[in-house]
Amino acid sequence: MHQEFNATEKQITDQAHVPATNAAPAYLGNKIFIIGLPRTGTTSVSVALLEHGLKVAHMAFTQHCVLQADAISDVPMFSDYRQLDKLFAGAKFVYLERPLSLWVPSMQMLLGKMLPHLDGNTGKFHPIMKRSFNQTFLLDSVKDAADAQHLERCYLSHQEQVLSYFAGRHDLLRLDISAPGSLSQLLDFIGQGPNSEAPQQLLDFPKLNCGTDVAGWGEYKHPNKISSHAAGPMHRKYFDYEV
Repeated sequence: MHQEFNATEKQITDQAHVPATNAAPAYLGNKIFIIGLPRTGTTSVSVALLEHGLKVAHMAFTQHCVLQADAISDVPMFSDYRQLDKLFAGAKFVYLERPLSLWVPSMQMLLGKMLPHLDGNTGKFHPIMKRSFNQTFLLDSVKDAADAQHLERCYLSHQEQVLSYFAGRHDLLRLDISAPGSLSQLLDFIGQGPNSEAPQQLLDFPKLNCGTDVAGWGEYKHPNKISSHAAGPMHRKYFDYEV
């Protein structure tokens, strides 16, 4: 699945500035961006793609991470899909859906653990994570970021923006990983049809990061995992696009 870019990473990342969003794409390659919100199945999808031979990153904070991975999920993919679309020619996007009745309490649980670390001044999380969450969930402008109605509005707003942006295009897949046949649908979409000889467990999405578990990806060991902080020619610099 892993594809070579049309220029070396060194040639590309030597540039001081990545083209603005209205410029021609800077990269070529069959990149897959998972742009569903947290708690929609990003970890399960990431692990499934690992098991089907892809190099996968769950969250990306460096250029090198994105360039090395075939598929990237979570932060900041769900907030930066427009910019990534402009940078990567031929990329495919997967929007994960989950019923609001299930997603809201799961997201409330996650924010209960994360909010202290997302504070713009005192939080310990990476600045890109803070920016991505704030952009999507308006953390700095609401009294209670975990309020159920607020989260519903954020989910529906994000969904509307994604579907509007990709309207009329064929490079977006809407996917509910709990639906029968959803993994086969994903593999067909990315041109990685399921192996008829593969064990049945590889044709189903693994149920990870469920309930109160928020560390499923970190605990999962696989040689195809790409570090979110992977350093390359530009050290740990991220893309310099406008948000």
